[in-house]
Amino acid sequence: MRVLVTGGCGFIGSHVVDAYIREGHDVAIVDNLSSGHEGNKNDKARLYIADVRDAILEDIFRQEKPEVVNHHAAQISVPLSVRDPLNDADVNIKGTLHLLDLSQRHGVRKFIFSSTGGAIYGDAEQVPTTEDYHPVPASPYAIAKFSAENYIRFFGEQHGLRYTILRYANVYGPRQIPHGEAGVVAIFTEALLQKKLPTLNHFADQPRGMIRDYCYVKDVAEASIIATAKDQRGMFNIATGVGTCTLDLYHLTLASLRKAGISLGPEYDEPQRAEARDGDIRVSTLNPAKALKELGFHARHTLEEGLSETVRWYLQKQE
Repeated sequence: MRVLVTGGCGFIGSHVVDAYIREGHDVAIVDNLSSGHEGNKNDKARLYIADVRDAILEDIFRQEKPEVVNHHAAQISVPLSVRDPLNDADVNIKGTLHLLDLSQRHGVRKFIFSSTGGAIYGDAEQVPTTEDYHPVPASPYAIAKFSAENYIRFFGEQHGLRYTILRYANVYGPRQIPHGEAGVVAIFTEALLQKKLPTLNHFADQPRGMIRDYCYVKDVAEASIIATAKDQRGMFNIATGVGTCTLDLYHLTLASLRKAGISLGPEYDEPQRAEARDGDIRVSTLNPAKALKELGFHARHTLEEGLSETVRWYLQKQE
């Protein structure tokens, strides 16, 4: 099958490309390399260095004739969206609309969208949160993702475009950069490898930090493979259903590094502290029951397993 992956040189998108290639699909990538890296590109995929808002995408669609568009390109920083909501909306809403219009006009069979469960529900009263819970986005980033979801639903109803929306929990793993919505694992790991004491952001009445649902990137990539093969329309939480506070995540990351032979003395046992940032959510865990029932998806990696693989990748990168 011919698949076009936007953001296919980025953290999650590159793992999605790898998964498609392993399954034997023909893959093209559109990425402007603003947060992605050409070194993440799979050698068997074709790369077009372009922005999803560029007019040249018309030519790319005409040449590649994709059957599936898997849209991962995005402005990924919640704090940056708070500082510059206009740019965030331009990339995450206008860019998605451009792809939807091209998909409808060029006969794309299916549109898969990487949305955010980690931000879109806000500080939900229902935890773990199901897809039926009405989103109350707490940042421009989440607002834009929710708006994009609604445009996708419109194209599905108006033009018959088949779609699957994947609402990701906090994704972590190899190739992650420490600047995105869920970059805390990368932040902790990179700082500790440089023998710097990381900072834990927290609310005053929540000293152990925010609670998040951490899902390993290879499990997340598998969700795209399943969504491509199946015909279910709608939105699905891609998550573990398990909440972990930031302080526990720090201790697990520290333990993984020490187990891998990195010498970190007792002065690293506790991180520095700082106030929560604009757009931070206190608790975000997602209920993955719908994805299991309708897609057959479930996260296979435990947090400890995923962190160990992530640490190994960082150490190999240093060699």
